[in-house]
Amino acid sequence: MINSSIKLMLVEDQKLMRVGLKSLFEETNDFEVSSEAENGKEAVEKFRTNRPDVVLMDIGLPDITGIDAAKQILDFNTDAKIIMLTSHLSEKEVVDSIETGARAYVMKDINTDILKMIIKTIKDGAIWIDPDAVPFLRDKNKAIIPQRQVSRAVFRSEHADLTQREYEVLKLIVDGKSNNEIAEELTISSHTAKAHVCNIIQKLLVDDRTQAAVKALKEGLV
Repeated sequence: MINSSIKLMLVEDQKLMRVGLKSLFEETNDFEVSSEAENGKEAVEKFRTNRPDVVLMDIGLPDITGIDAAKQILDFNTDAKIIMLTSHLSEKEVVDSIETGARAYVMKDINTDILKMIIKTIKDGAIWIDPDAVPFLRDKNKAIIPQRQVSRAVFRSEHADLTQREYEVLKLIVDGKSNNEIAEELTISSHTAKAHVCNIIQKLLVDDRTQAAVKALKEGLV
């Protein structure tokens, strides 16, 4: 049987964080941690040897930055799929990461299920930017993210039957919110929140809320 799991390289100088990520991905057959690196130079070398499908790259590394390491990897292979993983939000790092060619900018406090979905969509060619980072790109570097803008327009045209409220609920599903949390966020009843979720699943032609979130991410709705 062909192994269809996504090969990951983890680039993180903090051993505890690296072990935690590895443990997270070992919970499922969807991912395989094929290599690890503690610094940027090691990441570049191991990428050339192991050719992972997706790289999870910390920005703050002890030698060169994760952004510099990403640039070197992309100079070697322009199709490399790199996710920048960081614990703080910096306009310069957001812009530099995307201009370098990283496919995603992700905060380390992200919901783990959402992180897994992001990796899958990046593997398939999507781009994902943390919602808090998007204004940096829209306001100052609009040309960087035309793919997301076009993708969003396509998504809306193909799923025009989703109501505005259902778009709001879908975004919260992508954020990993439960039905009760959605109800609290939108000041509606849990029953109404559940009904919206069911309608979204039906309209997007998916089987569950996880698949709905994956589709929304892949199409660039959020």
